[in-house]
Amino acid sequence: MLNRIAALAFGTAALASTALADITAKTATGEVTLAERPSNVAAYDVAAIDTLSALGINIAGVPNKLYLDYLTDVAADATVVGTLFEPDYEKLAILAPDLIVVGSRMSELSQPLSRIAPVLDMTITGPDILEQTRDRINAFGTVFDKADAANALISRLDDKLSVAREATEAKGNALIVLTNGNKISAFGENSRFGWIHTEVGLPLAAEGLDAKTHGQAISFEFIVDTNPDWLIVVDRGAAIGQEGAAQATFSNPLIAETKAAKSGQIVYLSSAPIYVASGGAISVMRTLDELIAAFGG
Repeated sequence: MLNRIAALAFGTAALASTALADITAKTATGEVTLAERPSNVAAYDVAAIDTLSALGINIAGVPNKLYLDYLTDVAADATVVGTLFEPDYEKLAILAPDLIVVGSRMSELSQPLSRIAPVLDMTITGPDILEQTRDRINAFGTVFDKADAANALISRLDDKLSVAREATEAKGNALIVLTNGNKISAFGENSRFGWIHTEVGLPLAAEGLDAKTHGQAISFEFIVDTNPDWLIVVDRGAAIGQEGAAQATFSNPLIAETKAAKSGQIVYLSSAPIYVASGGAISVMRTLDELIAAFGG
């Protein structure tokens, strides 16, 4: 009898040990192991907050500005613990999170933040953004025991991507540009917006563009010479809550002579999702919806 009780106790302990096993997540800087499942999370990266929200994960601490209308409720229910670029260490200490999520704008502060709680760097950058989006969804699904929700979210994204590919197929080439006041830059296939070419399948109107963070500086004459079938515009001012001026910028005689303008094929994307939350699950799907509407219509 004593042997049976000892065996039962050992088995129960083994099960408990398995349930509390370390959790390993893939991040931008490699695999990170957590000793326990977090329940009090502070997140400073808008793309990560976007994806966490899509998975139904509560976020206790956020930056002072998220810029996205669909994250208004998330911001209202959370404590402000700094900005997108600088944590408020005092408020963070009061919140006492058991996990901190950072991204590109604050990834360099991972080490000092790790003195407060484990840190996941979920930066998304480079040309393979959608692959990284899937990786981040899966990682959060693992960390928060949301594997089924993660799989469903990836399926939704992939289904929408397929529709976008069908909508844009054989519709001509495109030039993606960013406006910043009166400055214009263009983005190619290896840029932060390059997934619209590589994943959606829109052919490039201009080859060999620099893959700089803010694109390759261009002029109206460059756009005229390139003469794209489609002109896809992201307005940085509108993205960060300033007054947008992209439509006024492109309402000029030079642009009017392009194929895109003559065909009514200048697409003004909602800028905050693709600029501020690039790679967030909801962000990507909203951009895909806009491309589907523009090209499918």
